[in-house]
Amino acid sequence: MATPRARSRIWQASRRRRSARRDLGLSIAEAKKVLIAVQQRVVAQQVADWSQQHRRCGACGQPRRIKGSNRAVFRTLYGDVSLRSVRLHRGPCQNGSGPATVSPLREFIPDHVAPERLYLEAKWASLVPYAAAAELLADVLPVGSGANATTIRQHTLRMAERAESELAEERVSFVDGCPAEWQRLPIPEGRIVVGLDGGYVRNWEDRKSNFEVIVGQSIAQDRAPRYLGLVHGYDRKPKRRLFEVLREQGLQANQELTFLTDGGEEIVALTERISPEAEHVLDWFHITMRLTVLCQYARGVAQHDKEVAETLLHALERIKWLLWHGNTYRATPATGFFVDDVGCLALEYPHIGKFKRAAYEFAVYIAANTRSLINYGERFRAGERISSCLAESTVNAVISKRFAKRQQMQWTPLGAHLLLQTRVRTLDGTLRAMFALWFPGLANDNNPAAEQSAA
Repeated sequence: MATPRARSRIWQASRRRRSARRDLGLSIAEAKKVLIAVQQRVVAQQVADWSQQHRRCGACGQPRRIKGSNRAVFRTLYGDVSLRSVRLHRGPCQNGSGPATVSPLREFIPDHVAPERLYLEAKWASLVPYAAAAELLADVLPVGSGANATTIRQHTLRMAERAESELAEERVSFVDGCPAEWQRLPIPEGRIVVGLDGGYVRNWEDRKSNFEVIVGQSIAQDRAPRYLGLVHGYDRKPKRRLFEVLREQGLQANQELTFLTDGGEEIVALTERISPEAEHVLDWFHITMRLTVLCQYARGVAQHDKEVAETLLHALERIKWLLWHGNTYRATPATGFFVDDVGCLALEYPHIGKFKRAAYEFAVYIAANTRSLINYGERFRAGERISSCLAESTVNAVISKRFAKRQQMQWTPLGAHLLLQTRVRTLDGTLRAMFALWFPGLANDNNPAAEQSAA
């Protein structure tokens, strides 16, 4: 057995080993200090080189006199860098034309924020609340004092406004050319299916009401899926927004395009005149959802009259079978007969009023969307989509997980619409490509494909 002195030496040696393991490498705080120091030296040298290159007049090449200087802060992912911004008099060749003084640094860093930081702020803010994004930046990177919810919100919405300004003008119809020209186009890869649905977000301006958000997902056979999001009634370019998403997926005039929706008037109007080969389909999910509710009411009738309940359930099964096979010629009158049968019920069923109203609304729903009913069974057996479950999941992915995650979350239509544009691009992976167009330096940064091709 070891003596007390030996046990003490063993314990001290173990403690030194544990302490050495804890001190191995740089801690987060030490790494932040190193990054800040390196960033300050690099940025200061780059700014000095830029200022020296632009000291001379661009027209005559003569040096311009310095009027003065002030301090400017450049916010980066690796700390805020304080810089000396020199103001220069205009060149002698300008003869009183143009501004009296210029600042080369303002041209070099007009936003005073590094593009990489703007990109990460927009990306993280689209995934988590603004405050959480600020905490994440402060924990991981030495971003300095600028990491707060208000600043990140301003930067994110400003980038979204820039994207909005680049969106082309709205049009009533995007069908161009003639059928003869469409036939000469290359054969497309396959059908594009777009699922559209709506959700609701609490209104910050009127806290007792909600406003509608329309979201969708476009799936092409040969392209990555794309997301769409807009605030209904606020967006002034909804058709243009949808068309641009499809155009980026390679939509051609001779390509089959299917819109799966719940049959709402606003969403149906959004899909009109987008493409000559487009069709609107009432998705099977919403039909069966309404039929399920009616079946539940009919089963409740069985507690008062079992025979009548069986008759009603049989009628609903027949209506479902007719709709599944696209037999609208017989499904529409069958739905009307069912409404008449329910309307004649004289039972003490407590939900009889709701049952009659649901039956009438279902008949109106089918009649209003008769042109959008197809042979669902045939298309299902062909392996094609017949349901907008993809749109239902899109509502959860785009809206619920960011805009309605907490009951107390409230939004303005402007703030929700702009953040939606950033979020959908984050979800489908096109946000960085958009920033790379604005800031070409980002195109080759953190690009695995470029690294592999270079290797």
